Amino acid sequence: MNARAAIAAALCAALLFGASTPFAKLLAGRVPPIMLAGLLYLGSGLGLSVVRLIRDRGLKPPGLPARQWPWLLGAIACGGILAPILLIVGLARIDASSAALLLNLEAVFTALLAWVVFRENAGRRVLLGMVLIVAGGVTLTGLPGAARQGLAGAMAIVAACLCWGLDNNLTRKVSGADALFVAAIKGLVAGVTNLLLALRLGDRLPEAGVIGAAMAVGLMGYGISLALYVLALRGLGSARTAAYFSTAPFLGAAIAIALFESGVPMLLWLSAALMGAGVWLHLTEHHEHEHQHDSLTHAHPHVHDAHHRHSHAFPWQGDEPHAHEHEHEPVTHRHAHFPDLHHRHDH
Repeated sequence: MNARAAIAAALCAALLFGASTPFAKLLAGRVPPIMLAGLLYLGSGLGLSVVRLIRDRGLKPPGLPARQWPWLLGAIACGGILAPILLIVGLARIDASSAALLLNLEAVFTALLAWVVFRENAGRRVLLGMVLIVAGGVTLTGLPGAARQGLAGAMAIVAACLCWGLDNNLTRKVSGADALFVAAIKGLVAGVTNLLLALRLGDRLPEAGVIGAAMAVGLMGYGISLALYVLALRGLGSARTAAYFSTAPFLGAAIAIALFESGVPMLLWLSAALMGAGVWLHLTEHHEHEHQHDSLTHAHPHVHDAHHRHSHAFPWQGDEPHAHEHEHEPVTHRHAHFPDLHHRHDH
């Protein structure tokens, strides 16, 4: 996936997740938090599994190497089980505008973990762009109707953002795998786990209409959004993907205002300007230097470009992109690049 396509995937993921927040807020008053988290993720997992079955014309192995399963399981535990429960708990205790503000912390936690723990490179332009995007989210606190959040609700959403930040960095480790599989398995495991936990705690399933609505919101805002996010991670790395995705709170607030309020406050325009400037800084980033690729063996969808000049041990009809395990020989060269699957080197 080229950089422009990865950026588009990140922004579409933000739009879908941002749009899901006000609808999840509506459902949070009618469904217990853990039950709602289960239904949202179950809708995501089941919906994407159906899409995958149709695409592959049946069941196909995911092709995920054994060494990558711990990363995926860790991502599922953090982002698929803990984070949604904490988010729904928070949404049930504070207003949607305050929740939209706090959700900006996901990008901050993702970037900090990427830079400090996972050693991903980011220059001044990327850092300034993220600051502007987060500043755009901060302005949402002044929107009409924004209430002061309770400490318990606020801390729940902060904890959810931390879990998602860790989830995003762990998912980057498996971003070369089939994005539909990664998103579907996270949805299924998280959905079933949360649903069983809710039933164990005494919650009851809501009426069929509410179940359908929750699962539909989950498919769009958690399922398709996550699949697009995985594709973006593949081409951009964790910090840059998080920066684009952090426009989600603004989009969620804008959609909430359009649906449930009249008029567009000036602060929303200010938020849009700040976020737009931040996104522009990222879009115009140019990172180029001489770098070395070490020997690497992995599998992911690819075309035969400068980084994929290999032969095939099987009959190949020339179709591209295609996926199979392949080996990269060591090479040193210079060109513009992002911290994608093939450029995770030190600086």
